[in-house]
Amino acid sequence: MPRTPLCLAAPLLVASMLCAQAQQPAPAKEPARDEFFWLGEINKASTVINAEQGLLDRALAPKLAKGIAKVIEAGNQPGARRPTTVITFEPLMIKEAGVEVTLIHAGRSSQDMHATYRAAILRDRLLALADQLNRTTRTMVELAATHRDTIVPNYTNGVAAQPNSYGHYLLGVAAGLERDAQRIREIYARVDRSPMGTTVLNGTSWPLDRRRMADYLGFAALVDNAYDASQIAAADLPVEAGSIVTALALHVGGFIEDVMTQYAQSRPWILLREGGGNTYVSSAMPQKRNPGLLNGTREDASTALTLAMGPVFKAHNIPPGMPDAKDAKANSAMIDSAARSLQGLDRILKALVIDPERALEELNSDWTASQELADLLMRKYRLPFRAGHHFASEIVDYAKVNNIRPTDFPYTQAQAIYRKAATEMGLPAAELPMSEAEFRSTLDPVAIIRNRATSGGPQPAEMDRMLAEAKQRLDRQDAWIGNRREAITAALAKLDADFGKLAKGAD
Repeated sequence: MPRTPLCLAAPLLVASMLCAQAQQPAPAKEPARDEFFWLGEINKASTVINAEQGLLDRALAPKLAKGIAKVIEAGNQPGARRPTTVITFEPLMIKEAGVEVTLIHAGRSSQDMHATYRAAILRDRLLALADQLNRTTRTMVELAATHRDTIVPNYTNGVAAQPNSYGHYLLGVAAGLERDAQRIREIYARVDRSPMGTTVLNGTSWPLDRRRMADYLGFAALVDNAYDASQIAAADLPVEAGSIVTALALHVGGFIEDVMTQYAQSRPWILLREGGGNTYVSSAMPQKRNPGLLNGTREDASTALTLAMGPVFKAHNIPPGMPDAKDAKANSAMIDSAARSLQGLDRILKALVIDPERALEELNSDWTASQELADLLMRKYRLPFRAGHHFASEIVDYAKVNNIRPTDFPYTQAQAIYRKAATEMGLPAAELPMSEAEFRSTLDPVAIIRNRATSGGPQPAEMDRMLAEAKQRLDRQDAWIGNRREAITAALAKLDADFGKLAKGAD
């Protein structure tokens, strides 16, 4: 039977709905907030403000506004040219409104206009990065809640070190991501300052209303010093953004390498769920399931690190004011690369498969609980820590030579080792003060986690507290992002309304 179009093959009601949806015009796409967009907004704002303040003939302003509106409308058409500099944007305005349109250029320069659109674009990209960071961190915190009581090995120096809750481990990684979120909020306050009105480097004799311009463009404050605006801040802020990208990429890469360590084992306790592009089969070896998602995300993080170095080298050994480190497209690509690595990390977190029994088996196959022997002997029986450490170390040495697991270690042998260790440490000969039951419970990874007492540990009460606080921080960060975006949207809407009224005066 030949295949038929969906509208014909579906039942009548469903088909009519699908066909009606197919015939609906696609919603108008918002213009990209690129250099062209912000040059248009700056020109709109200059026209409105200067006309109201008498710096521009009010009778001429509507004609100029209408010409500027035509340039913006033309640039917003699919595939249209969107100039990215003042000197390439201005001829289009002259063509539509005449040379008189350059009267809006009072007290302006490409220096402060370009510094302004760079700040506005950087501001948008930082908010997008903050949004993705919060999404990824929320996924991590939710996974931490799921694995609040999952006990796994943690590693130091590449060697299994101590048991821990996997949820506690994830909250530790999330704490690093929270610092990245703090850094974004901090740099945002420095980026969210309008350079407009500073002209080249020392202001202008025109009495420009810089505050009004900042309000129209959605900036919270002004760059105070006119020299700083386009000569210093415009170069050092991308470098600071690069440091945030670097920190994020390091956090992503470190987490991936932790997971990758398990892929070297024949029986890992953590893997990626197969399918969905997470893994792929080796072209030559049928048994292999290569962790493509881990590899790809690590590559994204490495790319982000590479791009983050760009502003540093570009800003290095040049006099103030040079454009090398200021390129909006390059700096946007740098920040977007960090967002892509975070998207990959989010996918990884959602694809992880943890095997708690296998993790516990690995813990019990090694001596990751041995420090607890020394701690308990000091805490409960007042044995000097170094003496208890020596005893535990001798236990481990004997066990490894004789291939004995912690769960199988003979209590009588432990007693003999204790007597020997006490003598070697210069202590009076004594019997091991721990009963056999206490000796075995001290080596229980689950009991170790449950009995932790310090704040910030993996014990259930502390996990509940940290999980609740992490979720609250994420909610506050979501609110912060939303408030900043709403402030910019409201400011631009106000500018659109006021500019629209002015342009209508030409009809």
